[in-house]
Amino acid sequence: MKKILFIFLGTLALFGCSNNEDEYVKIPTSITLTNPSNFPKIAYDLSKNPLTEEGIALGKELFYEGKLSSSNIVSCGFCHVQASAFTHHGHTVSHGVDSSVGFRNAQPIQNLAYFNEFNWDGSAIHLDLHPIIPITSDFEMGETIPSVLAKLSADVKYTQLFEEAFGDQEINSERMLKALSQFMITMISASSKYDKVVRNEENTAFTESETAGLKTFENKCASCHSGALFTDKSYRNNGIPFNSKFPQEEGRKRVSGFADDFYKFKVPSLRNVEISFPYMHDGRFRTLEAVLDFYTDGMTENGGIVDASLRKIDGSLGIDLSAEEKTNLIAFLKTLTDNTFLNDKRFAEF
Repeated sequence: MKKILFIFLGTLALFGCSNNEDEYVKIPTSITLTNPSNFPKIAYDLSKNPLTEEGIALGKELFYEGKLSSSNIVSCGFCHVQASAFTHHGHTVSHGVDSSVGFRNAQPIQNLAYFNEFNWDGSAIHLDLHPIIPITSDFEMGETIPSVLAKLSADVKYTQLFEEAFGDQEINSERMLKALSQFMITMISASSKYDKVVRNEENTAFTESETAGLKTFENKCASCHSGALFTDKSYRNNGIPFNSKFPQEEGRKRVSGFADDFYKFKVPSLRNVEISFPYMHDGRFRTLEAVLDFYTDGMTENGGIVDASLRKIDGSLGIDLSAEEKTNLIAFLKTLTDNTFLNDKRFAEF
């Protein structure tokens, strides 16, 4: 199996002399991220934030740091748990500081290096900017960036880590966000059974049910969930009934302001979908069976423009799937589970 490898390009070197000629600062160790052969090109501009061993280490520390929230408890890792593909497992919608409840389901954190827009509505257009939204959200981390920086600056551990990552002890928002990005960029999920089959690795092959499920997927699902990332990155209205519990929800319209974008949401990647439940933007479905039942029998006119690809010839909504097709489709979707990624100690808190 061809694994994701971090190739160390640099070696520890010395630069800059302090007033004491016996004291030196180490240059951060540069690394390169090898792109899986079946994946598209990395979208993130690494030339503006080169990966280093120390930058990634700092980013990991920040990802699991409660000081990024007003409670000093809720970290990024609080809502993004590795065992469930970095989703908020067990919660329909995310819970934050002071037991506050949001109105959207936490999305998985995986393969973010291949995207330019983030969140269900695309409200973040750069990975470096993405953490600002949960950090400052009243119902997520409820903090301000200046307050976070003050707390980090008062912690000797972080003055040392920032110095190791960036060459001096200055702690600012740009460095904090770039370190978080460096860590998240390395979180690539590309070692599922599906990947091994398409790359002809380890004599791996699909079962009869998985093969049948792949055929159904290609015929009835791949127009939206396309490519190696299993998403075309578009925003679509899939006919999900409007949720009156969250009247403020407008989907993509909340960002674009266009009426036609009402209740459009980003087509999610299906990688690790077996364990990233609950599903949909509001987490209303707990099983893959329930999701497929929705697409055959539950779609409705919801006040927006339902995607044309989900309309039948007679104009009605839905995808025709037999019980056997559903069973085989779920069997195929389970081949997208990447246990190597889910258990990778590089991403674990401890």
